[in-house]
Amino acid sequence: MKRKITALLFACCVTTLAAQSGQPQPPENYRPRIHFSPAKGWMSDPNGLVYYDGEYHLCYQHIPFDENGNLPWGGMHWGHAVSRDLLNWQHMPIALAPDSLGYIFSGCCVADLNNTSGLGTAADPPILAIFTYYDPVAAAQGRIETQSQGLAYSIDRGRTWTKYAANPVLPNPGIADFRDPHIVRHEPSGQWIMVLTAGKAVRFYGSPDCLHWEYLSEFGHDRGSHVGPWECPDLFPLRVEGSKEIKWVLLASVVNFTETPDKLATATQYFIGDFDGKHFTSEQTDTLWIDYGKDNYAGITFDNAPDDRRIFVGWMHSHQYAAAAQGHTTQSWSGAATFPRELSIVRSADGYRLKSKPVRELERLRGRSVKLKRQKINRTATLSDRIPFDKAPIELDLTFDGIDGPDAPSRYGIRLRNDLGEYVSMEYDRKKRLFRVDRTQAAAVRFSDPFASVQTAPYEPETGTMRWRLLVDVASMELFAADGRIVFTDVFFPGKPFDIIELFTEGGNVTLKKGDVTALETIRCNPVEP
Repeated sequence: MKRKITALLFACCVTTLAAQSGQPQPPENYRPRIHFSPAKGWMSDPNGLVYYDGEYHLCYQHIPFDENGNLPWGGMHWGHAVSRDLLNWQHMPIALAPDSLGYIFSGCCVADLNNTSGLGTAADPPILAIFTYYDPVAAAQGRIETQSQGLAYSIDRGRTWTKYAANPVLPNPGIADFRDPHIVRHEPSGQWIMVLTAGKAVRFYGSPDCLHWEYLSEFGHDRGSHVGPWECPDLFPLRVEGSKEIKWVLLASVVNFTETPDKLATATQYFIGDFDGKHFTSEQTDTLWIDYGKDNYAGITFDNAPDDRRIFVGWMHSHQYAAAAQGHTTQSWSGAATFPRELSIVRSADGYRLKSKPVRELERLRGRSVKLKRQKINRTATLSDRIPFDKAPIELDLTFDGIDGPDAPSRYGIRLRNDLGEYVSMEYDRKKRLFRVDRTQAAAVRFSDPFASVQTAPYEPETGTMRWRLLVDVASMELFAADGRIVFTDVFFPGKPFDIIELFTEGGNVTLKKGDVTALETIRCNPVEP
């Protein structure tokens, strides 16, 4: 977290010198229409995702503006909102604010339904918030032990929060990066499990009550990406599709400020394996990413979601340039959440893999729809001429055929653009066997060099047909391809809306087997509840 704040400050300083290539739209034009965003102030990592008594709680890293309308870097809080449908949100008062122990960094919430902590009652079990304290005084003194784990609880459905009197519940053992706790109940061993990052790996701790913790094990020193410190882990069980097999999934975000703009500098990797109450093990040797875009970071899942669903939300921005973008593309607010996604596991020839898809609640936002007839795409086919409604927010659901046959193109895809020459394109490169997203011309203002980037994801088609689902908001796109195994999330800030939608091919043709374009209604994010 300290590195994050330093980088954000640095970005604010240097990007004021960036050359402008155009004129951005008014800031509120970039306000998401189908994604949660803060009413005011800074938003980054999702925290405290929990379902309790009919409500989904979304907490998040939050810096309120000061009395002069500026962001006072440091002083991190937990913002808070609730929803009954994962779509429309009610802003709540700030859940957690800094105190004498430090700033409030990332963590999680769990529903302590059996009142194991003793902080509630059998009739009114508590919601527990586990979070990292960051001590700026210790940091100023040059001490390593700047981060420890604290606890707060609510016995009124998350309306008010009380910090535990004996915080921290897990002191720092002498590790510089020791943060972002996530809790899961492990019934076979009868305990709560905490996973948190410790440098470039994670540690596991066990507890009967979330108040007293015992070290269990570590994982990750010889696995995955180590381009920077690990952050914001999550651990949960998940059933393999089409079977009764249960596997455990470990998420770990990784941040790297030194790589080139095209690298996944802030992204979330995942591992699929087994957990026995003490050790996490995995046969996975590849580094796998939950999202290959530039704008899905620090994502975690909801505790206690109904029907054993595993619902994921990430921060839809990047530490590489979020602070710089705030000055050019927004004024009173910054940041948003990804559209909620349901995770599942499939087993293929490559091993176990995660799949993502927009939550089924998306159906409630669907409005007018246009069906696209079967057609052969050769070079360019404009879809927007056939769409009699706004081009954002919309969902495109397209199935392509002949993607790997004798007449298949060397590449094919979708392009969103305007008449200013600005665009974002998504394509599959058949020769290189990879997906590619080009965002090099997707902003009116050059506010940060790392923003203009090309991202790729390797993929070997299993059949000659492929489905693409694309959620397009006024300033973002989320692509779910290859049955949700390949996902890209990217924000954009064009000088005019992307109102032209094209399919394109190069070096051959592909068939649009079927397709739908559907208008999506704007969600509600109501003011703070008094």
